[in-house]
Amino acid sequence: MNPAIDRLRQPRTYLLNLISELTTEQLNKVPEGYNNNIIWNLGHMVAAQQGICYKRAGVDMIIEEDFFETYKPGSKPVKFVDDDEIAIIKERFITSLDRFEADIEKGIFVNYTPVMTRYGVELTNIDSAVAFLPFHDGFHMGYVLALKRAV
Repeated sequence: MNPAIDRLRQPRTYLLNLISELTTEQLNKVPEGYNNNIIWNLGHMVAAQQGICYKRAGVDMIIEEDFFETYKPGSKPVKFVDDDEIAIIKERFITSLDRFEADIEKGIFVNYTPVMTRYGVELTNIDSAVAFLPFHDGFHMGYVLALKRAV
């Protein structure tokens, strides 16, 4: 196991357990004072990881382009997410990391295009991208915890 990916996998697994008893309505609710919901945050974490790692390296993402567009940075919830799509998001929340770990082992992220994140962190290669992901996931996990209290 790659320790860097495990640092992502463990909190994501914890978060899935934490929200496991929430209803579809609760996962979709945008409480007053917020601009997104719990399920959007999970989808966003998957999409952001794909964009930061795969797109920046010129490698095909393992998610569909419409999934990426729905949850990419700068997006917000635009529709009610039904049970089928929730199941897909929850499944990808972990399996995208499994595939990412395997792809790192294959060494496919060689043509990484550097980028400055909105948080002022420069990502210059796949290693710096992997190092950034726990910060990004942690940021959104904090939102999920706050949203859970609000729904």
